[in-house]
Amino acid sequence: MGHRALVAYRRPDRLYDLRYSHWGGDDLSLGDDIRDRTPLADGAVDAGLLADSIARERILTDFLDPCIYEALYLVDPGRSYAVESYRVCWLEWGDGRESGRGAIIGADGADDPHVRIWFRATKTTLADAIEMGALSRRAAQAYLEARVCEDRNGTVYTYVDGSPRDRESNREPGGVGTDPVGTTRDGWLGGQNDDSESGSGGGTDRDPSPDFGFGPFVPDGSENEDDGEGRDERDGGDGTN
Repeated sequence: MGHRALVAYRRPDRLYDLRYSHWGGDDLSLGDDIRDRTPLADGAVDAGLLADSIARERILTDFLDPCIYEALYLVDPGRSYAVESYRVCWLEWGDGRESGRGAIIGADGADDPHVRIWFRATKTTLADAIEMGALSRRAAQAYLEARVCEDRNGTVYTYVDGSPRDRESNREPGGVGTDPVGTTRDGWLGGQNDDSESGSGGGTDRDPSPDFGFGPFVPDGSENEDDGEGRDERDGGDGTN
């Protein structure tokens, strides 16, 4: 089945080219293998493009399906292939009512196991609370999102499934995918990196903490109205796939 990852390469025009990695979502070590001499990590990243010339605000809402992808990598060739690695978390429960609500949490290879264990434990506990009737689905999901944002500085988003035409019909004028249960805008849209581009394969030192514009997100709490029971059917409640 693999551990799928989406790898986004920043272009000089500040748009992104998207590529696929079948095993890149396993332990986030792929970020260490992407270098100026091995931009595709020795074949771990597919050479063929999934999409090109994609605006940053569309990566999450239009391409990063949290039910499919386990990791996101943002690569900046203009900064000696500096890489930001993110663990993708699925914020729904697998009982047939799930949508594309997800989150990304910045992590590296060393911190990733802690992130995954923390998220699995939190989500499983909330699934138990839903099953026992202690919490509504809406309350549990709002709490889960709050913990992701406050405890892990994550970014919550809604993936808009469907064809490009369907996605455009569900898009707000500002370019953000419409939240089906609210008007929440993702915090990563603010903080555009204004540094001038130096082109691919620059000679500067590899930047361990490049600014790709992600910022903290504050959930609005207006999530799905329907209550009910539901335990994640994948990995015993682990929404990190």
